[in-house]
Amino acid sequence: MAGPRGRRPAGEDTRADILAAARAEFSRRGYEGASLRAIARAAGVDPKLVHHYFATKGELFGAMVDIPPDPHIFADTILFAPLEELGEMLVRLFVATWDPQAGRERFAAMFAAAAANEEQAEFVREFMRRAVFVNVMKRLEAEGLGGSVNGSPALPVRASLALSQLVGMGVLRYVVRQPTLAAMSEDELVASLAPIVQEHLVPRPPV
Repeated sequence: MAGPRGRRPAGEDTRADILAAARAEFSRRGYEGASLRAIARAAGVDPKLVHHYFATKGELFGAMVDIPPDPHIFADTILFAPLEELGEMLVRLFVATWDPQAGRERFAAMFAAAAANEEQAEFVREFMRRAVFVNVMKRLEAEGLGGSVNGSPALPVRASLALSQLVGMGVLRYVVRQPTLAAMSEDELVASLAPIVQEHLVPRPPV
């Protein structure tokens, strides 16, 4: 006679099942609506086992879409960096995150999957929205820079343009491997790109 069925212990198969359950839960309910308890229930494991593998929901989301950093790393940089250094710190964090070989491979795989699969594309958009866009909006609104500044577009447009600079550079450097961008050092990229990102976020008065 078979023994009673119960929740499974930790193991590689268990981790994979948690990730599969997370993909289904995030797909149905979105990031905000998904819960670690519901994911644990769908995977047939104790919620504590989910926390054993993933400390936060953000970390689980990142693992699910194969994005290495927890979004809170970006949030802390955006929310607490000196305003006049925001562009530089964002570019430096972006490059430091994706420049290692493992990061380059993940970035390329992530965007290849996003181009081919709408579900994966939605996960990538959600990560970028939470990691960068929402926190940029929150920070600049708190600084009184939420509307049009010095004749520039309103904040949602400026934040989107800043994000497009980062993602566009990443695609050319890590996916297309455009020779000039691929050969630039981190400091060269920061020196070239940070002023553009900063100008989108905190426009200077016209001369």
